[in-house]
Amino acid sequence: MMTVFEKLKTAARNQARYLRTRDEIARMPMDVAIDLGIYPGDAEAIARKAVYGN
Repeated sequence: MMTVFEKLKTAARNQARYLRTRDEIARMPMDVAIDLGIYPGDAEAIARKAVYGN
């Protein structure tokens, strides 16, 4: 069973991963994004799904 401290650490780690992923997608050059089949404007949704799985 996770303690409150462990849950907070996990939440903070996930938030950092989300922010880093979102920022990297948003800054991605358009030609790279097109090659990968993503739209940088969807960076928030893509990062949320990648980190939290929703």
